[in-house]
This record gives sequence, structure tokens and C-alpha cells, in this order.
Amino acid sequence: MILKTNLKLNGVVQVRVKVVDYGIKKSQNDEKLYHVKYKVTGLNNSLQKKLIERLEEETESSEDDLIITVYYAPEYFPFGSDEASIRIEDFIARDEIEMTVFLSGVLEDE
Repeated sequence: MILKTNLKLNGVVQVRVKVVDYGIKKSQNDEKLYHVKYKVTGLNNSLQKKLIERLEEETESSEDDLIITVYYAPEYFPFGSDEASIRIEDFIARDEIEMTVFLSGVLEDE
């Protein structure tokens, strides 16, 4: 999914969001952690820094990409339903769109 958005002082930016990993992993306390990891491309250094400062989620910079990991309560995990297991590609595409729109809003907030 590509989002073209006008950002003040930054012109037109093409942001790409891709789900690169999702599932359940164990914490150090042996709790289940439901997570989705996103790879965000198309950001310059300034926009990456802005997202890192503004997001509460786990972030890491990898070359020109930003990696964002979101942890969910089991009832909000986007890929946890029976329907998601049958139509996973649709659910991934929808989640990528939602994250793209969310990040656009974060970047446009002043």
C-alpha cells in the first residue's frame, strides 16, 4: 500500500507500510505477547525521527527503513480470528492500510 500525503515543509511523501512479521511470542514472564511488526519505507531522516519521538510503540531504525512493533491484547489482535486464518492476505492488506493512515495522521499532527 502506498500513501501519498502532503506534509507541511516536506512536499509529497510516498510511505509504504508492509507487515513483515506477526504472531504470538512469549515474554520473559512467560506471558503471551500478540504482535505485528511493520516495515515502513519512503521516509526521510526527519520523518523517521518524528515518528520515533511520537510513537509509543517499539521502533527501530534499519538502514532507510523504520521498523515498528505493535503489541496487542488478545481480543484486539488483528490476525487472531478464525476468519483471519482463512483470508489472511485480506487481513494483512487491511492492516497495512490502517497503519499507513495512522502514521500519516501522526506525521501531520503539529
